[in-house]
Amino acid sequence: MNDLKRLIRDIPDYPKPGIVFKDITPLLADAAALRLACELMAAPFLGAGVTHVAAIESRGFLFGAPIALALGAGLVPLRKAGKLPHRTSSVSYQLEYGSDKLEVHTDALGDKSRVLLVDDVLATGGTAAAACELLESLQATVAGCAFLLRLAFLDGLHRLATRHVSTVLVYE
Repeated sequence: MNDLKRLIRDIPDYPKPGIVFKDITPLLADAAALRLACELMAAPFLGAGVTHVAAIESRGFLFGAPIALALGAGLVPLRKAGKLPHRTSSVSYQLEYGSDKLEVHTDALGDKSRVLLVDDVLATGGTAAAACELLESLQATVAGCAFLLRLAFLDGLHRLATRHVSTVLVYE
């Protein structure tokens, strides 16, 4: 884990003063580290009957596709509003500094779907909780949530308290 952690750099005051951004691009650039990160994110859900991986735009996409392949599952993109070409279902949610909306194609999932939600970071949990709500609005079962890293000091885990949540790296 320390090998992965050393490939994540802190960028102070980004995107605004007082924020320390966790930059994962050095990890993404290292093929062995990227492979290991994806394997570790997928491992808790091997044999869990996952039929689809739902990846949150945009960095979630980077992990979603290889994890879907590792699990033998399909990939469902959860996009920002207005990015999907077909009929969509959406959910709005609050951020610390405003609101946002996620959308998914209405025909992407059904009542037999077991979905793993994937994103790069679990911070306050608002986006992930909204994504789970959106997936369940399509009658899918959320089998769990997988994140590369969790910012424990923001306590996003409490918003997913009833979910099976797995994170590779935790920052206290």
